[in-house]
Amino acid sequence: MVQGVESNSRSNIYRLRNTDRLFPRAAVLPCGKGRRKVEMSESEPPPELNDDEVDQVDKMEAAEENLIDGGDLEAVQKLRDAYDRIRAELGKVIVGQEEVLEQILISIFARGHSLLVGVPGLAKTLIISTLARCLSLSFSRIQFTPDLMPSDITGTEVIQEDKGTGERNFRFLQGPIFANVILADEINRTPPKTQAALLEAMQERQVTAGGTKHELEEPFFVLATQNPIEQEGTYPLPEAQLDRFMFNIFVDYPTEDEEVEIMKRTTVGQDVTVEEILDGDEIRELQEIVRKVPVADEVIRYVLRLTRATRINKDEAPEYIKDWLAWGAGPRASQYLILGAKARAVLYGRNHVSAEDVQAVAYPVLRHRILTNFSAEAEGVSPETIIARLIEDTPVHDTGAAGAAASS
Repeated sequence: MVQGVESNSRSNIYRLRNTDRLFPRAAVLPCGKGRRKVEMSESEPPPELNDDEVDQVDKMEAAEENLIDGGDLEAVQKLRDAYDRIRAELGKVIVGQEEVLEQILISIFARGHSLLVGVPGLAKTLIISTLARCLSLSFSRIQFTPDLMPSDITGTEVIQEDKGTGERNFRFLQGPIFANVILADEINRTPPKTQAALLEAMQERQVTAGGTKHELEEPFFVLATQNPIEQEGTYPLPEAQLDRFMFNIFVDYPTEDEEVEIMKRTTVGQDVTVEEILDGDEIRELQEIVRKVPVADEVIRYVLRLTRATRINKDEAPEYIKDWLAWGAGPRASQYLILGAKARAVLYGRNHVSAEDVQAVAYPVLRHRILTNFSAEAEGVSPETIIARLIEDTPVHDTGAAGAAASS
């Protein structure tokens, strides 16, 4: 039974007095017929909750009880501590790129794949290989070239003779895809036939050869790199395969101070040892913890408003979306926004998801799922510009003015 709520102005959340657990504001004050805006000072008595609001609080309590009953709050803290240690170990080798490292780790703990886009020399390959060492996982690097064949990735069947009986049988030789961390280097340099060989592995986490399915060992991540500048002799990834990547991560140039540090570190003879922080079993366990993080209905509705606003044939789409986009994000974008927000919340030591988490992962999730048209390109409007405006214009709370905001 909810006895009351009290305000916490510093963290902008409400605390249930009888549970002593934190919930986002959206989880406490939803109402099926609308939403009440409650503002109060520390001296004012707590507002009375109606039946709909009490019911929503009870649902959130039940969801979080599942987390607590499993003894997983300790695991949440363990993941937070592991995240700090991984960042520290990566910092021994990688200078800067804080946002890139965070997004890669979010995608890993959310069981997603990532596409890293950046010009050569920005340590994309080094980041991935160093991360595999930190996580004590098997690592394979596949250099994609125009003559690479699907069997070069997945493996092939060979005839093997039994010297004792003289019988010949087919034997499957595993390809480099059979590892925990796959670096698909310059993935856009190989033909679509070979690119498609990754689809089953990325989505189904298995490989089919000779009519036999071969399961891939968990955890399994594909981290691909792509050069956005040189396009001659390349094969742009089809939309279906782009959508398989949870994140499209933009790797930018380092700052001036970071580049100075890079020159100091890489022009002297030093041997850096990276410690192993987590193993495969621990990563699988922490991935399950991320899935259990409760999400308020209001946060889910906020994600829905973001993604549906990108669809040009929907009434929710603003005019600038219809002017600048040829195609919008699908349901998988909504799924990955929720999963990414869950993983980010846990990495920051929280057991609930906020709108801030959704906004933080909106760029890597939506960047490759919205397709700009000629008008946007002529005006110099990038997907990042559109996403930034969407975040600014989309209300976090459904106040009933969402439709008016979308049409303005």
